[in-house]
Amino acid sequence: AVAALLGLVIATDLFALWADYTLYDVADALRGALAGGGPLDGLAQRADRADTLDAVAGVAQVAALVATAVVYLIWFLRVRVNAEVFNPFGHTYSRSWAGWGWFVPFVNLVRPRRIMAEIWAASRLTGDPDRQGIVNFWWAFWILRLAVDRLASSASSKAETADALQDAALQALFADAVDIVSAALAIAVVVRLTRMQDRKAHAGPALAGV
Repeated sequence: AVAALLGLVIATDLFALWADYTLYDVADALRGALAGGGPLDGLAQRADRADTLDAVAGVAQVAALVATAVVYLIWFLRVRVNAEVFNPFGHTYSRSWAGWGWFVPFVNLVRPRRIMAEIWAASRLTGDPDRQGIVNFWWAFWILRLAVDRLASSASSKAETADALQDAALQALFADAVDIVSAALAIAVVVRLTRMQDRKAHAGPALAGV
């Protein structure tokens, strides 16, 4: 379910990319018309359509993100509980931080990644390589996504000229592209960790606990 909803996030981001490009195209046409004294006929209508498309994309992204966040947190808490069964002593923070750690300012920049790394370590079979590179890439793109999304939102709210609108659309394009990569990496982490825990559970206490 988490992977499917993350796929939905990617779908809404792709739709948002189209909306971003539409805004960029309109801003470019407006800038060219103002610079060259060209006709403005039809630009107002195109701008209205672009704004509507952008608004619809924004609503779709928020709805998909909220639904995914709820289900993801449930999954994250469950894999943390499983990890405590596999290794009761390999966790730095209490179980409650698997939920609250995502919402406390500044703490949410480091703690969820630490919790995920400890879940990952507890979930692998003895002798398997500790390949946490995918976790590191996922977290790096998650932090990057937070940063570029904030910058893009700020640029969009301050844009008043054609140049500023075009720059804001470019930043939104980049932010949505980063979100696609972040969601794809999150899918990889969710699927791989779930399979690791399933494999360890089926291995039984004799193999899993060695």
